[in-house]
Formats: sequence, structure tokens, C-alpha cells
Amino acid sequence: MAREAIYQQDDPEPIGGLRGSGPGSDVPPGSAGVGGDGMPDRPDQDVRLRPRRMDEMVGQRDVIERLKIAIDAAQRRGEPLGHILFDGPPGLGKTTFATVIPVEMETTVQMANGAGLKAPKDLLPYLTNVSEGSVLFIDEIHRIPKSVEEYLYTAMEDYRIDIVLGDGVNARTLNYEIKPFTLIGATTRAGMLSAPLRDRFQIREHLGWYSQQDLCQIVQLNSKKLGLDVDPQSEKIVASRSRSTPRLANNRLLWVRDYAQSKAEGKVDAGLTTAALDMIGIDPLGLDRQDRNYLETLIRVFVGGPAGLEAIAHTMNVSSDTLEDEVEPFLLRSELIVRTRRGRIATAKAFEHLKLAPPEATG
Repeated sequence: MAREAIYQQDDPEPIGGLRGSGPGSDVPPGSAGVGGDGMPDRPDQDVRLRPRRMDEMVGQRDVIERLKIAIDAAQRRGEPLGHILFDGPPGLGKTTFATVIPVEMETTVQMANGAGLKAPKDLLPYLTNVSEGSVLFIDEIHRIPKSVEEYLYTAMEDYRIDIVLGDGVNARTLNYEIKPFTLIGATTRAGMLSAPLRDRFQIREHLGWYSQQDLCQIVQLNSKKLGLDVDPQSEKIVASRSRSTPRLANNRLLWVRDYAQSKAEGKVDAGLTTAALDMIGIDPLGLDRQDRNYLETLIRVFVGGPAGLEAIAHTMNVSSDTLEDEVEPFLLRSELIVRTRRGRIATAKAFEHLKLAPPEATG
């Protein structure tokens, strides 16, 4: 069963023995979470760089403005915030929103992962521990099974759950009222949620990609948190190689910091930033080694396509799922490949990026 984690702004130690946001803690209120294995995430660098308040967040301004209105209205009424569903690709801030909203509402948050909720009994500790107006955050909510999903319906709408006591003919059902709470769900695959569950979220927000300007601002703010003196040109380099996601921008920045401390006594400039990212295989478009290997295979072996995904995967000796889920989305968004009924085709931009001649120019 997924472990429970309850966080409150003024609690130095959360229930369950996990680190909280009290004096001396480097974890933002409500920011520590529960990983895919049901165990709490460690308070790592990603948590340190995560915004603590909504006003500290960069990007997603339309989403933030709508949420501020909803939070203000709920506080004026003295009611819990309506249930919220965040969807979008990984690394765009779904978990960050789920950690700052309880802080704005001045309430507690429990965190769970959909993969750890195998049966209704796994959900019981969370629902029976909700306090009035508190938040229950379920990450990857599309991974919860049907039985758990149906158990959520009455909890979300009527704030009650049915607890079965005993077995067989001696079993009886206890109707248990729970405190009004807010469920925040996050998913990378909103289409996998059933319509009844989606319809029970009063607020649905899709998170989009971040602009270059937003990423530069994020790099600038997090450089200060890390005590780095990063010049504007270095900020642009990190931002341009981050695939429009804050998470990758932070990862790139942390690597640049490590590289600078090891190679240049902590001094960061454009040349060092470029060298650091080149060392881990991140090119100016943000492609990594596997991305380029995919393109090179498609171009050199299959003459630019069309080629089937399985054929590319077998040639590269990589799982087709890995290519489809991790590699192709960014290549498609970058207009380096197109997907057709006949297979994948490399675009002229891909040939140009790899400095290879297109098929019609070869003998």
C-alpha cells in the first residue's frame, strides 16, 4: 500500500516521519512527494528549486490567473477549492502546482501516486485522514484501477465513503462521512481517464510548453538559488537546450554548476556552458545522443524513410516503446520527423541539422 504523507505549513515533521517544512528544512511546504514505488521522494535539488508560492512561478500565466480567481473565491466563501485536474507532458509543472496550491489555501496536503493505489483499501488512509479544506494530490491518476476510480466518485461528490467490515454473510457496510476536501489529479495521459472521473473535476487545466523567455527567467532565478553567477548568454544556451520544459532547464543548470565547480572553480560563462552541455551530448536544438542516433538511423539506413517504428527500433537495438514515448515526441514537435501511414520520414530540417545531404542530392 502506498505510504501516507501529510504536510502542514507550520509542522516541522509531517505524519509518517517524512521531512517537512519546519525550521531548518529545505523542503517547501507540501512539496515533498511520494514516488512511483509508494515511498517518499528524497528532498533533492529538484525540490530545492521548486517554487514555494504561486507568485514565484514563471510561465503558465493564464493557468495561474484562473487558479488565483478560484482560490480567492473559495476562501471568500469559506469552502474547499473545487477538484482540479492537470494534464500535459512531463516536466511542465503539474506537481509544482499541486504543492503551491495548498500553501495558497493555507492547508495541508497528502500525496499519493496512482500506481500505488491498487485497491480501494489503499485509498482509505488518505480519505479518512483528510481535514476540512485539505488537499489530496494523486499523481499519474490515469494509472488507478477502475475499482479505485469508482470509490473516488462518492468521496469527491458527497464526501462520504463506504467501508466494508467483515467477510461473507457477516459483512456489513459502514457509511463514513469525510471532511470536504480538494482532490488534485495530475496525468500525462488525460485520454486514459474515464469520462465519469474527468467530469467530477470542476477545474481542468492543460499545461503547455514554456517559451524561451520564460525558461531564461527560470534559469536566472534558480541560478541565484544555487549561488551561481550566470551571464545572460549562458542562460539563453541552457534555455535553448531544455526542450521547453522547466524540469530539463533545471537539470541542465545543475550539470553546468557541477561542471563549472569541477573545471573552472565555479565560474560560468557561455563557453563553459556550451562545453558542459556538449559533454553530455546535448546539442543546440536540445537533442541528446539517442535522438541523434534515431535520426541518423532513419537517414543513413532507411534513406530518410518512410520506415516503420519496429524496423528503426530493431536496427537501433532499442525498445519501440522507448522510441515512441521518449524520443519521437520531441522530434515531431521540432519538425525533424513526420509520421505517416507508411512510416516515419525525416524532414529537410533533420538533414540540415545533421549536415547530411538529402536523398535527391545523392548519386
